Amino acid sequence: MQNVNPNEALPALGPVVIRLMRGVVYRDQHVKVWDDLLELQAQVMDYLEVIGLALELDEAEGYAFLVQKSGGDDTPILPRLIQRRPLSYPVSLLCVLLRKKLVEADAGGSDLRVVLTRDEMVEMLRLFLPEEANEARFVDRIDTHINKVVALGFLKALSKEKQVYEIRRIIKALVDADWLANLDQLLKEYENHARRS
Repeated sequence: MQNVNPNEALPALGPVVIRLMRGVVYRDQHVKVWDDLLELQAQVMDYLEVIGLALELDEAEGYAFLVQKSGGDDTPILPRLIQRRPLSYPVSLLCVLLRKKLVEADAGGSDLRVVLTRDEMVEMLRLFLPEEANEARFVDRIDTHINKVVALGFLKALSKEKQVYEIRRIIKALVDADWLANLDQLLKEYENHARRS
């Protein structure tokens, strides 16, 4: 009979699933959970299937999250476990612009990390938002939108004092290839929306 070393115990399914249910799992932030997830991927997917969820895992970009499965012809519709969060116009606009920055960086072959300052994001949004007489109030509103995008997990604050942020690659899951195909048209629509406001 082979002795089992307790230090080499198999990863447990529960902690991996619970962490996924709490939010996005990032390879660089949740190293142990990420490694366990890769090892238990088939079991995690089987478990999630029972409760109407699916695993979205991008090994290359280093993130994983859960999505609600839509009921098929022979699949009963289960109560929704994952909330849908409608995004306001400025927040969705910022997400689209951040995704565009990520595409530009990838096309340029630059560093995998894309870092922006708050001032750069203010200037990116200025073209698409209605002008406001009070510049300080305009910037405060932009800060609110940036904080919302940080809370959603699409931006990571690197320095609060210097107001520097990294675009998280999970934004690719929100602004996918279909959106990218129509990106220029979307930005024109956003610009027209700003002019009408």
